[in-house]
Amino acid sequence: MASLTADAIVCAVRVHGEHGAILRALTQEAGLVAGYVRGGRSRRLRPILMPGNLVVLELRARTEEQLGGATIELLMSRAPLLAEPLAAAAIDWTTSLTAATLPESQPYPALYAALSAVLEAIGVAPSARQWAAALARYELLLLAELGFGLNLEECVVTGASDDLAFVSPRSGGAVSAGAASGYEGRLFRLPPFLRGQGGEPSMADVLDSLTITGHFLDRDVLDGRNRDLAGVRERLVDRLGRAVA
Repeated sequence: MASLTADAIVCAVRVHGEHGAILRALTQEAGLVAGYVRGGRSRRLRPILMPGNLVVLELRARTEEQLGGATIELLMSRAPLLAEPLAAAAIDWTTSLTAATLPESQPYPALYAALSAVLEAIGVAPSARQWAAALARYELLLLAELGFGLNLEECVVTGASDDLAFVSPRSGGAVSAGAASGYEGRLFRLPPFLRGQGGEPSMADVLDSLTITGHFLDRDVLDGRNRDLAGVRERLVDRLGRAVA
């Protein structure tokens, strides 16, 4: 996009040259966009160019193919959350995942809304369980938006829509308790909240859901190649597990 003015979530910042930075940010209508921020390493702009921050982004480029010049204005800072290790790890993971996996300049309005909700929940939720559930839903949505959605509406074996209790690690389809008999150890447990059931999830439910989404993210999206990014997620899930142990 040669010209753009929009609210945007800062997802990644990379040093470029002696003074500048390349920004990657998620917008509602244009999707993930990139731009060069002159003076991005300055004392004034560094606190604004932090992953998770909400900014007004102005992007200008001479052609669609050219990396545009970007100017930013802070709308909401999430810097205080970065002092909390668990919250900081969650922001690092969600923004890094977004920047690394979405193709540029393709609109994903549902992902923009979901990422906004995750970041807002991290800021206001009294417990990690509440924002971790939002995080699991975000990962599930990202898989679907990238073409790797899971079928959690009917049993992959029988086609029935009731008594769904597991997820197949191969197909990504739900499996009923009856069809899973004798094979439970080879399947993932399906937390009810991933299907919009069961009310507020327990932390065990959340961790089970992150096991499911983590498996398919690693297999289908990260494809085992981006080990640094996978390591960010592993540290986050480990912190979540220890936080409720």
